[in-house]
Amino acid sequence: MTRYALEGVRVLDFSWVGVGPVATKYLADNGADVIRVESATHPDVLRMAPPWKDAAPGVNRSQFFASYNTSKRSLALDLSQPKAREIALRLVGWAEVVVESFTPRVLRRYGLEYDSLRKLKPELVMLSTCLQGQTGPRAEFPGFGQLMSGLSGFYYISGYSPDSLCPPYGAYTDFVSTRFVAIALLSALAYRRRTGRGQYIDLAQYEASLHNLAPALVDYFATGRVLTARANRSERYAPHGAYRCADEDGQQRWIALAVGDDAQWRALMRVLGQNHDQPRFATMRRRLNAFDELDHLIAALVRAWQAEELVERLQANGVPAYRVQSCTDLHGDPNLAAFGFWHWLDHKEMGPSPYEGFQHRLSRTPGELRSPAPLLGEHSAEVLSSVLGLSPEEIEELKRTQVLL
Repeated sequence: MTRYALEGVRVLDFSWVGVGPVATKYLADNGADVIRVESATHPDVLRMAPPWKDAAPGVNRSQFFASYNTSKRSLALDLSQPKAREIALRLVGWAEVVVESFTPRVLRRYGLEYDSLRKLKPELVMLSTCLQGQTGPRAEFPGFGQLMSGLSGFYYISGYSPDSLCPPYGAYTDFVSTRFVAIALLSALAYRRRTGRGQYIDLAQYEASLHNLAPALVDYFATGRVLTARANRSERYAPHGAYRCADEDGQQRWIALAVGDDAQWRALMRVLGQNHDQPRFATMRRRLNAFDELDHLIAALVRAWQAEELVERLQANGVPAYRVQSCTDLHGDPNLAAFGFWHWLDHKEMGPSPYEGFQHRLSRTPGELRSPAPLLGEHSAEVLSSVLGLSPEEIEELKRTQVLL
């Protein structure tokens, strides 16, 4: 019986930073053999991104990088050297899937773009993902998800008002696009299994990200309205937002709640001790039309409560509410503990470290975080000997000439 869903799938991973590495991590954690090609001459920027073990920077000390690269092997290969490119081409013969996430000119410069690779291996599945795809007037524009979040419209709608924008945290579109990359790769592999034919996937993170703006785009096409920043306002729920409770141990505590109908509204008022009639807020339409006044009322009433107690009472009365959790809270969350979400892996330099678990559970072929993220070049000798059959002497020569770097 196969232990992992993707056991036997071989992936050559040239991608870096977020979108590509997270997608190939999904494959690796589900059994695929993923060889990550990287180099100390141009290391993945996440290797130098905090948080670092003991706050000491180093290419092998970033938990940010580590979280995105479990279950993979690392081959340190300086692709600027002809001999390194020869090795990469030989590895293409081993791989079923090649993934890269650079602007189009990068792999063309090395002779590793799809048109060259498919001549060597027509059945190859290859995926390229960059901000704006392989074609178009801005295909060569470099950048990260923070820029794409602005370009694709997320920054325009995120904030308290059009004059007070508050963009989503981090490279937001990286976390959207990754899911599309993983599904596209699985689809191409399924097609290859049925037909024996490979294909090329051009996934623009711009296009992928717009799917998370579908309601705003549809509304614009239908009505001409342009969605703008409006804090926590909703067209369907009122009250709707995050509200500060009583501070605990010197820390601010908040709850998030969303009232979807009049019965929930009445239950909220009962829990908050407001049993008298409030006709100005009696219906959803009235609450939506007086959102600011309503927001101030709920904020004042909630401020006196302990967050955990209030959440328990609201939940017991059918009001959707939950405590706003910090990272520390998440690591102690009983539901995540019951799922076995957190995994501790013993990294070679950082030691025991927590890793995020799966978002899915396959009953027949459960995945596994099979190994911590690799050190830079940790598996170079292993890959070259076991996959390409190079001798120890040949590998030492590659190190001496800094092909392996």
